[in-house]
Amino acid sequence: MIWLLLLGILPLLIWLYLLLGRGLYWLTRECDDRQGPSLALPQWPSVTAVVPARNEVDVIARTIGSLLAQDYPGAFRVILVDDESDDGTAATASALDGSGRLTVMTGPKRPVGWTGKLWAVSQGIARATETDAPAYLWLTDADIAHAPETLRHLVARAQHDKRVLVSLMAKLHCTSWTERFYIPAFVYFFKMLYPFAWVNDPAARTAAAAGGCMLVRRAALEAAGGIAQIRSAIIDDCALGRVLKRQGPVWLGLTNRSVSIRPYAGAPEIRRMVARSAYAQLGYSPLLLLGTLLGLALVFLAPAAWAVLGPSGSWVAGAVAWALMAISFVPMAQFYDRSPLWGLALPAIALLYALFTLDSAIQHWRGRGGMWKGRVQAMRQA
Repeated sequence: MIWLLLLGILPLLIWLYLLLGRGLYWLTRECDDRQGPSLALPQWPSVTAVVPARNEVDVIARTIGSLLAQDYPGAFRVILVDDESDDGTAATASALDGSGRLTVMTGPKRPVGWTGKLWAVSQGIARATETDAPAYLWLTDADIAHAPETLRHLVARAQHDKRVLVSLMAKLHCTSWTERFYIPAFVYFFKMLYPFAWVNDPAARTAAAAGGCMLVRRAALEAAGGIAQIRSAIIDDCALGRVLKRQGPVWLGLTNRSVSIRPYAGAPEIRRMVARSAYAQLGYSPLLLLGTLLGLALVFLAPAAWAVLGPSGSWVAGAVAWALMAISFVPMAQFYDRSPLWGLALPAIALLYALFTLDSAIQHWRGRGGMWKGRVQAMRQA
């Protein structure tokens, strides 16, 4: 009977560690509108935004419009790199520019070894640095809209704190029932993997970024070897975070200022989003995949199962672990304006994310890894 008690207590011990010993990842302390630096700068450095876009005609007008509407005192321009779109993305974007601050370009054919997004980003950076190279590059996705003051806050934090990278996790679309079920947990799991407090600590090894909004000090990127250093990365934002943290301190936080404007059509679309990169996160390792699936079962499924089925009073430990799990989700649920009771559903949500991760590995083994917008970006090695 002792082993039954120990089996029930183990998830509880894990959750005590997660809540107290993993950078308090579950809190939402690292948020750009809660810890904003002074916006008083003696001089505002030059910035160029680089936006890779592939078949984004449905959202590109709002995205580019939000960039051109930035209330930024310094020199600022926008470069959109059309990544072989066939839906009129470039033409729609070109029609928006009335100030001469927007450049729309089509890059040359993507060479072997590059992902489509990173090749487009590299071409945009090359154009940005041809003449009068900017002090900062603002790398942002084509489906992210930004509040007018966003760039000022990014630059102020980078300047005041001497950060080589300031990244904001754009607030994802979360209105449908399916989005409410999956999306807050997606950000929660990301913060569990990459505790923002550790990312932002110059002395810690943990590094990450969020690709929807990244302000990069150009000199630091060049010193790191440029975008070519991560040219084949599927999880390109975290790869860039690791490269740049070797050059200096970085900062990653939540935000209400930058928002994803593309809704998720349903669970299959969210599955594809997760499956695109989940196996890459595990280094394409079957052993890490197995360990991850077992770990998810122990951390998220075992407490609920033990609370319901645990014998000889050991169910109490499972119930307490489940309660701690649910409590840890409350700040993220509140950030997304959802009921705190969603935390009780974390075991079911984690089970589905585990299945998405397994699907990611299966797609990779079938030679369809990293599938996104019709491109296979992580081919199975022979």
